[in-house]
Amino acid sequence: MKVSRKVFYEGKVQGVGFRWTLRDLASGFDVAGTVANLPDGRVELCVKGDASEVDSFLLAINESSLASHITSSTSEEWTQAPASVRGFQIIR
Repeated sequence: MKVSRKVFYEGKVQGVGFRWTLRDLASGFDVAGTVANLPDGRVELCVKGDASEVDSFLLAINESSLASHITSSTSEEWTQAPASVRGFQIIR
């Protein structure tokens, strides 16, 4: 089953290579999406793929070196996910 998730990460997640590390981590999973810095200091991850791959990717983020920068995260359905998302990109 395909799922689309949007996750907002808070903490010291900007200016520490968070987006680049997240993009590199994504290459080990069959997922597609984007990651972006937000003006309010959070990072927004939008990810799409099979439920098991998305879940495994999100778990890997929480078990990676990125976890020390995250103080909290919230997740919701990515309702505006394009039908054909390819690869994983840093958009800002």
